[in-house]
Amino acid sequence: MQISVVVPLFNEDESLPELCAWIQRVMEAHSFTYEVIMVDDGSKDRSWEVIRELSNANPHIKGIRFRRNYGKSAALNVGFAAAVGDVIITMDADMQDSPDEIPELYDMIKREGYDLVSGWKQKRFDPITKTVPTKLFNAAARQVSGIYLHDFNCGLKAYRHEVVKSIEVYGEMHRYIPILAKRAGFAKIGEKVVQHRERKYGTTKFGLERFINGFLDLLTVSFMTRFSKRPMHLFGALGALCFMLGFSILIWLTVAKIFFNEYGMASKPSFFFGITLFIFGSQLFLTGFLAELISRSSADRNNYLIAEKLHLDE
Repeated sequence: MQISVVVPLFNEDESLPELCAWIQRVMEAHSFTYEVIMVDDGSKDRSWEVIRELSNANPHIKGIRFRRNYGKSAALNVGFAAAVGDVIITMDADMQDSPDEIPELYDMIKREGYDLVSGWKQKRFDPITKTVPTKLFNAAARQVSGIYLHDFNCGLKAYRHEVVKSIEVYGEMHRYIPILAKRAGFAKIGEKVVQHRERKYGTTKFGLERFINGFLDLLTVSFMTRFSKRPMHLFGALGALCFMLGFSILIWLTVAKIFFNEYGMASKPSFFFGITLFIFGSQLFLTGFLAELISRSSADRNNYLIAEKLHLDE
């Protein structure tokens, strides 16, 4: 199979028939062998009923439904696990991503040798409350990762099959998949200017909570990229620094008392500062040691309750 299109969605029942028909036209026009995997992230509207109807009419359309809302990262992770195409294309279900971009994205992966191609919505039709936070996210992500993409969070992306099978998307890490891919050893990451359309159906899911979570997730992915396999390098270094500073202060106060007859050391701010650094450094060092033992060993981090599957191998 040449292409797997993974579409995570939440309450997008109005747009799904038009989106699937558009994808089908593009695939048939270019004679692609393909599948469309619709991942319903616990929608409360008729999204799953619509997916069922579309799947019955077109066996290329497959569906996965969560029992409750887990988030976009969970939907992508499950979609990636199910995808079998040589190239995996992701796009949002709100009709703001154009399926007409699929052939060029496919060529960039297969013919130009990219591991991952991220869309860049150079001209956006989102409200300013979404575009400004997006610019801040992208600027911070570029500085942290060293990957100079204009739009990390664009839903329209293309991946080599090996990429999606080598990364784990959880929490809210879908924003930083290029960073995860680079960390996994897939360094040829490209960018393509893509068309951005005004939302035709439904309402945006972007809010203040996602804005705050985005920066917290950036800190998380930055830590994981650099220290997930060696947390002692961070906690141990900081702990050793604090420990040595605190120890040095206490040694100096002791020397001053013994050799210079200075008394009342226990009441000086420097004494309490030294004690605090000494204890804090010890705690950081122990934290690093425990983190080395745990080292991301959670077995059920991506254990999601799936209610139904359509046309997917069990």
